[in-house]
Amino acid sequence: MTTADRYAVAGNPVEHSRSPLIHARFAEQTGQAVDYGRLLCPLDDFKAHIQAFAASGAKGCNVTVPFKFEAFELATRRTPRAELAQAANTLRFDAQADGGWLADNTDGIGLVRDITRNAGVPLAGRRVLLLGAGGASAGVLGPLIEARPAEIVMANRTLEKAKAIVDRHAEWAARHGVQLSARSLQDPGEGFDVFINGTAASLAGSGVPVGAQVLKPGTLALDMMYGPAAQAFLDWARAHGATPRDGLGMLVEQAAEAFALWRGVQPDTQPVLAHMRALVDAAQPH
Repeated sequence: MTTADRYAVAGNPVEHSRSPLIHARFAEQTGQAVDYGRLLCPLDDFKAHIQAFAASGAKGCNVTVPFKFEAFELATRRTPRAELAQAANTLRFDAQADGGWLADNTDGIGLVRDITRNAGVPLAGRRVLLLGAGGASAGVLGPLIEARPAEIVMANRTLEKAKAIVDRHAEWAARHGVQLSARSLQDPGEGFDVFINGTAASLAGSGVPVGAQVLKPGTLALDMMYGPAAQAFLDWARAHGATPRDGLGMLVEQAAEAFALWRGVQPDTQPVLAHMRALVDAAQPH
């Protein structure tokens, strides 16, 4: 009998994560022997917990809030997209003889695939507003630029933090012909084609931190959260004539990319996303 390789999603909080169910579906679909759980890490002791998990024989982990910047620092090797983000949501515990741990960031490709394939909204030539300058937003900016929208505005409460990320991506944006800028939440601009909320506002229940002028009729308004945490954002977007979307598709797509990095097999996301959508919808209050 084959012993399953161990993985987990590491974060704080982490008990709400649907990642174990997603990866169980991928493993079943692809015939891979995978045991995927949850790893709650103390806010002040992430490094020790991840190192202990790896030392126990685990093969890798996903990393969620608030540890994506710390995860990047733990790896001796980083993919180009992780380097650009300076943040990682995926670690592969390769042996020192193979070069040591590998850090990747699959958030951005997951988001782009969900928007363009699952939602059917093209990004090329569009105007995009990306809210927030934490690990989630830093992770998606590079792949968003690769999709060649006409303009991306990163808006954040602390303007300097957004400017630092924008400056790091300036050459990448110029190479792809994308106008890239940082703005404050008080003056984010208006009438965007795509609005992405990468802040923790939904998780904190603190409402949408920008005004409805950022929308226009039919704007795709996507919150990276899903389930009850995203509901207020979705309701707000719908009330202002936008097309609301939560982060469930992004979650499934980024998980598939991480699974492929670990296992060398690319799972089919469509049946898994349909299954997860049914579960999330069933759990919603009616």
